Amino acid sequence: MITTAIYPGTFDPITNGHIDLVMRASKLFNKVIVAVAINPGKKPAFNLTERVDLAKQTLIGLDNVEVCGFEGLLIDVANQKQAKVIIRGLRAVSDFEHEFQLAGMNRRMRPEIETLFLTPAEQFTYISSSLVREIAALGGDVSEFVAPCVMTALKAKLV
Repeated sequence: MITTAIYPGTFDPITNGHIDLVMRASKLFNKVIVAVAINPGKKPAFNLTERVDLAKQTLIGLDNVEVCGFEGLLIDVANQKQAKVIIRGLRAVSDFEHEFQLAGMNRRMRPEIETLFLTPAEQFTYISSSLVREIAALGGDVSEFVAPCVMTALKAKLV
């Protein structure tokens, strides 16, 4: 059975925690689509094109991984891309309630698409894009949290 999974997020910016989940998902599924959301409820530091480009740069070499941007409902993109699984990351118990609600709603709208929760490796459990942006904006070193290309982009964006 050939299975495609979709891993959605704002990825503002993509972190080593995100990359860890993509790498592990790429070993579980024939194809993984990293779907970068416009997300009108958030005011991202990077525009959609920049976030897609950074994701592509950091995931280079993972042959079964595709990166795309999207607007609208995740389940519609998953359906268009023929994804049968939605990957969601859980860093802490505090993430669970929101993720559980999303999974339930997605299941209600598209029962044929399953949600799979993955936890990042221990060293990435405390990393979030918002914390990385905040540390970078205050002049802190984020090199252990993001890929070098993301660190360069953050410095250029936040100067």
